[in-house]
Amino acid sequence: MTTSQPFSCIAGDQKRLAELQLLESRLRELVAVRDPQARWVGPELKICAEQKVFEWFHRREWYGKQWSPAEIVAGYLALSRACLTTAFVITQRTGACQRIESSPNRDLAAEWLPRLIHGEAFATVGISHLTTSRQYQNRPAVAAVETEHGFLLEGFSPWVTGAVAADLFVVGATLPDSRQVLLAVPRTLPGVKVPPANELLALQASQTGPVEFHSVEVPRRYLLQGPAPQVLQLGLGAGTGGLQTSTLALGLASSALDYLGQESDTRPELHSFGQALRQEWIALRTDLLAAADGHPVCSNERLRQRANSLVLRATQAALAVAKGAGFSPGHPVGRWCCEALFFLVWSCPQPVVNANLCELAGLAV
Repeated sequence: MTTSQPFSCIAGDQKRLAELQLLESRLRELVAVRDPQARWVGPELKICAEQKVFEWFHRREWYGKQWSPAEIVAGYLALSRACLTTAFVITQRTGACQRIESSPNRDLAAEWLPRLIHGEAFATVGISHLTTSRQYQNRPAVAAVETEHGFLLEGFSPWVTGAVAADLFVVGATLPDSRQVLLAVPRTLPGVKVPPANELLALQASQTGPVEFHSVEVPRRYLLQGPAPQVLQLGLGAGTGGLQTSTLALGLASSALDYLGQESDTRPELHSFGQALRQEWIALRTDLLAAADGHPVCSNERLRQRANSLVLRATQAALAVAKGAGFSPGHPVGRWCCEALFFLVWSCPQPVVNANLCELAGLAV
């Protein structure tokens, strides 16, 4: 038995449902034969471009499909059920593209968005240093000086996904007076350097690592937003309201639950365990869709804590059922367990971290 109708929120649209099922099937086939040492998800992104995935997130003004938040949840479920790495890369790609789309800089949007939406170019974000403790260091991770013609960048962004393949980086930088700017930085500008990606426990093929800026002169026409204090709080490219991380955790959990369901078909003693986790998954999906529709039953942080807890328990339950086979290289269950750990560190607010630690320590949340 598989996880109950993961795309039920669009069940009335048979064409769209068929498209998502085909997308998931094609990605699964590719992941099944992918080299565990693969360094980039280029083939997977090519499939996504062919299936017009990048159009989901954009307005019709830019030839996008302008999917609703609930439809985007369904789309991310399909992606993360098939390949969490691809889904994660697309969240970062979309974050860059939506910031370009939402910017007052219409000329830049007209120059780049058509190619990005059609999959002819790749953009990603380098903004994590504006939201972590690095912003409080004596010297900002990426410093900017305003010049007559634009901005001069110096420093590095430590966590940039897909940097090896990026044509354009959406980067946050801090001016001497502590105001911030958001810039679109073409890879071809002199002084932009992409060192080897970080070695990660999982999602290695996301090629996440630093991008360096050595006296990079960025013309003013690449300014997306600012200068302003806390430029990211201006709401540029807010996207799906912080639900995408929980959605990807839910997608990965459903893969583990599908495995448990398949095993319980021949091992009835497993049925009660899988069914309990499945009911929790269905309840969480319902609350996630309610939040996407603008009718939240709890905070986004609470959704995230629940999703983190479920994906960790579901993948570890799958490993316990798979036994030694799941602990072998190449078995999907072992990969899922490693990938689930990613949700403990990816954009994890302190209240979510605290809730996770309370659960791990057996304390009341």
